[in-house]
Amino acid sequence: MSKNNLVCMHNMGIVVESLDNVIPFFEEIGLSLEGRGMVEGEWAGRVTSLGSQRVEIAMMVTPDGHSRLELAQFVSPAVVSDHRNAPVNSLGYLRVLFTVKEIDELVERLKKLGAELVGEIVNYENVYRLCYIRGVEGLLIGLAEKLDESN
Repeated sequence: MSKNNLVCMHNMGIVVESLDNVIPFFEEIGLSLEGRGMVEGEWAGRVTSLGSQRVEIAMMVTPDGHSRLELAQFVSPAVVSDHRNAPVNSLGYLRVLFTVKEIDELVERLKKLGAELVGEIVNYENVYRLCYIRGVEGLLIGLAEKLDESN
């Protein structure tokens, strides 16, 4: 009997205040909107244990088609907790990180959409240039630019 039941990671989910505000931000990073719709009904409440729920979701996909980010805006029940301003050493969800090209140019574009650099862009062992930004709605996003494409 195999102990490895994992096939692949399908998506990571982030609860947001407004899909209309967040979708363009992730599109600017390079993700594409794969689909958007309402999730509701008795079955959904059984999965989440929230009972009756209405959640509008947007599924964003990376250019390679392998990774997805599910953005969820709860219509009901109301959001009960907000972890967005927690420091980076908090337990639980921390951030999502994307490998990008031309990190300096991307950060400047994202700043025009309201993003703030958390610290600074740093060189990690001449392999990556890395940074954290607080994006739209205060979401913590990691960006990494690979320095030597032959690796």
